[in-house]
Amino acid sequence: MNRLTDLPNIGPVLAANLRKIGVEKPEQLRKLGSMEALRRIRVQVDPGACLNQLQALEGAVEGIPKKELAAAKREELRAFFQTL
Repeated sequence: MNRLTDLPNIGPVLAANLRKIGVEKPEQLRKLGSMEALRRIRVQVDPGACLNQLQALEGAVEGIPKKELAAAKREELRAFFQTL
């Protein structure tokens, strides 16, 4: 998997947003983490980036569809999102 779109939940639009914040490869996203990636997307690209995108990013980091995120992880993401 060398392309962002090879990751679960990452389509062309989210991949483009990631590239705009300097994330070109899946390893870079894993290192940065979903929360920091969404924070940067909101600041630099799309102020309206939503919780759904954060969950998609976390699923991509974990290598799973976002609907399979653990309940505790979903709550952690929701709490983080409310601080933005």
